[in-house]
Amino acid sequence: MTEYLPILIFLILAFGISFGAIFFSLIVGERDSYKDKNSTYECGFDPFDDSRGKFEVKFYLVAILFIIFDLEIIFLFPWAIAFSEIGLYGFLSMMIFLFVLTVGFVYEWMKGALDWN
Repeated sequence: MTEYLPILIFLILAFGISFGAIFFSLIVGERDSYKDKNSTYECGFDPFDDSRGKFEVKFYLVAILFIIFDLEIIFLFPWAIAFSEIGLYGFLSMMIFLFVLTVGFVYEWMKGALDWN
């Protein structure tokens, strides 16, 4: 049971610091509110258009482009670390994965997602 004592101490300290920060902010923090702080937006000006407006397809294409590069990086780091241990099967699997991502990138390029007019 003594092996779990550091974990118990860590949990007690973590909860103590968390609750202490919350209660300290409630006691010391300012409660002043003003009209702009309580408004819908804190950007400094009132909304000027209908919030149900249409988005251009370009925003969705940029989001897809971000996901493509994000997935590529997430899977390339562990693959690069274990490259010497995974052999030919791991290499071919990653090449197929990169090919699929490249096809998606070329698709977005052809759709004009990289052209900002």
